[in-house]
Amino acid sequence: MIELSKKISSVVGRTNAEYGLIKEGDRVLVGFSGGKDSTTLIHALNHIKKVTPFDFEFKAVTVTYGMGEQVEFLSKHCAKHGIEHEIIDTEIFELSKEKIRKNSSFCSFFSRMRRGYLYSTAQEQGYNKLALGHHLDDAMESFFMNFLYNGALRSMPPRYKAENGLEVIRPLIFCRERQLRAFAQTNEISVIGDEACPAMRFDIKMPHARASTKELLEKMEEENPQMFVSMKAAFKNIQTSTFFDKELLD
Repeated sequence: MIELSKKISSVVGRTNAEYGLIKEGDRVLVGFSGGKDSTTLIHALNHIKKVTPFDFEFKAVTVTYGMGEQVEFLSKHCAKHGIEHEIIDTEIFELSKEKIRKNSSFCSFFSRMRRGYLYSTAQEQGYNKLALGHHLDDAMESFFMNFLYNGALRSMPPRYKAENGLEVIRPLIFCRERQLRAFAQTNEISVIGDEACPAMRFDIKMPHARASTKELLEKMEEENPQMFVSMKAAFKNIQTSTFFDKELLD
């Protein structure tokens, strides 16, 4: 029996209510890598489905890269808990050998390709929403990476509309990463970690921006334990007129 903490279920419930992520009649495709984040997500949605008064359906989808990944255990896990699951095998890894040059951004390439398969699968199978397992730490890291390295103020919204019209939702966006890690550990669920990262197969320099940003945030939180609480509030209190964008000032 899977135990979903009251904290996670409460946060996900409030997020869903505030942003209208899942509604009556929705068909939701869930990106399920087998990591702690997406594993928590499928069980959170399974919990919501059982306790909410409205009806919706969801299916977990695992996209492989063609690296010989052994992911059949994910199907067994889903079947055990009554969650529909599909594995989509691709040749993304072989394609990457031609498309990725040395020192280029292989992470964004694999992410783009995987997301593309999820988008097309959702459209082909009649799903109107795609759920991803990003959490609050991801949103904060994304913000600081864009701020420090790309000269942009950007993060990860709870929901957005993709170019193809598909609505992408993030039900875990206000959960902390440590809560999701604790969920997997408490329930003794085997999850896929960094060992499955395609970057391990390339003779390239590992990207440092995310690791450096993560380390920076950890240090900042040590000095200010309320930092994430404050940042979460700041993400809802955006005063655009105080920046340098001429169009916004006009």
